Amino acid sequence: MTEFKPFKEGKVREIYDAGDNLILVATDRISCFDVILNNIVTKKGTVLTQMSKFWFDYTSDILPNHMVSTDVNDMPEYFRQDKFDGNSMLVKKLTMLPVECIVRGYITGSGWASYVQDGTVCGIKLPEGLKESDKLPEPIYTPSTKAEIGDHDENISFEQSIEYLEKQFPGKGLEYATKLRDCTIALYKKCADYALSKGIIIADTKFEFGLDEDGNIVIGDEMLTPDSSRFWPADQYEPGHGQPSFDKQFARDWLKANPHDDWTLPQDIVDKTIAKYLQAYELLTGKPLN
Repeated sequence: MTEFKPFKEGKVREIYDAGDNLILVATDRISCFDVILNNIVTKKGTVLTQMSKFWFDYTSDILPNHMVSTDVNDMPEYFRQDKFDGNSMLVKKLTMLPVECIVRGYITGSGWASYVQDGTVCGIKLPEGLKESDKLPEPIYTPSTKAEIGDHDENISFEQSIEYLEKQFPGKGLEYATKLRDCTIALYKKCADYALSKGIIIADTKFEFGLDEDGNIVIGDEMLTPDSSRFWPADQYEPGHGQPSFDKQFARDWLKANPHDDWTLPQDIVDKTIAKYLQAYELLTGKPLN
């Protein structure tokens, strides 16, 4: 059996080369404030992979995606181990586009901080009188550059995204930037409406896109997971302050309150964190995680 080594390793993900395809493995590591914690959050990687699979299937009418299979029997023999079962995805190789496609349906986080300062988010003027966590009249598209690990992404305007793409793909900047914006908003609207019907508000999210071998734009990376999105429980939604969320907020809050720790969470915080991920998965898909 040929052993595989990841050729790229992020804070919580590993990428393996499988010839014509890649294998993305979402690990059970957890990172907060750009630090990988010492804890393992069992099943977290499986939740992220299976949730992406759910959304890829749900949005295939809007845009194709890079998913080939989440069944390890479709992967090289090395991946037919328990540690890869459920949290691995066989995907097409893409030429990734160098823009993170962020869409905001509600005003929160850095967007809220910017709005308080000058009434704009990423240069986009918003109506006066909005409260923290308010729903925006229409979702806004706020792209950013993609930084290497350790660097920070930089917010850019739509016009800057045209220039940015034009440098790498001469003659295609406007076409690609326009399609990224329009697909990002269409995907968000369809998925946010669906999620709301299941009791979850998707406040914001980010997508990544790439080009397939025929030059078509397709969805890559992960999609609408608690790691790439803000999910709020709809039944507790109350504008005017921050909202509870289905993600690693328990972990972030504990670390803020215990700054002198060694980046190790107590087990009850780990348990609460994975319980939120599982709850979001079950609400959205209507079934428990296998």
